[in-house]
Amino acid sequence: MLTTTTRVLEPGELDAALAVLDRDPVSNAFVTARVQAAGLDPWRLGGEMWGWYSGGRLESLCYAGANLVPICATSEAVHAFAERARRSGRRCSSIVGPAEATAELWSLLEPSWGPAREVRSHQPLMVTTSMPADVAPDPLVRRIRKDEMDLIMPACVAMFTEEVGVSPLAGDGGLLYQARVAELVGAGRSFARVENGQVVFKAEIGAATPQACQIQGVWVAPEYRGRGLSEIGMAAVLGYALREVAPVVSLYVNDFNTAARAAYRRVGFAEVGAFMSVLF
Repeated sequence: MLTTTTRVLEPGELDAALAVLDRDPVSNAFVTARVQAAGLDPWRLGGEMWGWYSGGRLESLCYAGANLVPICATSEAVHAFAERARRSGRRCSSIVGPAEATAELWSLLEPSWGPAREVRSHQPLMVTTSMPADVAPDPLVRRIRKDEMDLIMPACVAMFTEEVGVSPLAGDGGLLYQARVAELVGAGRSFARVENGQVVFKAEIGAATPQACQIQGVWVAPEYRGRGLSEIGMAAVLGYALREVAPVVSLYVNDFNTAARAAYRRVGFAEVGAFMSVLF
């Protein structure tokens, strides 16, 4: 009989954790990027990495930080992670991950953690490995410079508020959010089209590993929507991503956002799976 245990990973277990993450480099890009940069020390990682072991072998992970993220989690592992999460209490602002494991995790946590502010049960995960043949990249989309934080921040705040339903400036006055935007700008992974001193399209390459990266924060200024800026803008950002970051580019999108899904398909993205998000 195999014994199973769940515990917080030690920093020396980095290789074992990366081996689990490498099983699905696209879906796990967000957590993999953090672990590759910070290791497993909770202070540097920004949260704990829980491991589920079967017969002494690490089989599944769950990142427990600002987000709770099940990783390659079997049903038995999900039950173990849910029990640990119930005992420690909710500290995260969302649960997010592959739809099946996240749905099971939320069904176990909802009685004690619910109600959620919003549940997005099906967010298509879309992937491409090549540039579109019939959408020319927008030549006006460029990297945002470090001295342009005042230019990009209003667009980032507008995108976040529209997407999540609350302002990122709430709580700490936006210090953490501004630091994250500055981190992406500093890394050369924030892109925008600027007209007359205003950002009219923007997107970031968020999570990035040598195997895969994820485009996030796609936004078009409301008065510029319906002009095709998202397609040509995405083609431009995709070009940067494929040339300079990783051979596989992904994103996930709300299933009710039919316009965005259609735009991404026109740029060559195909749906390969689904995520789920529980927002508190």
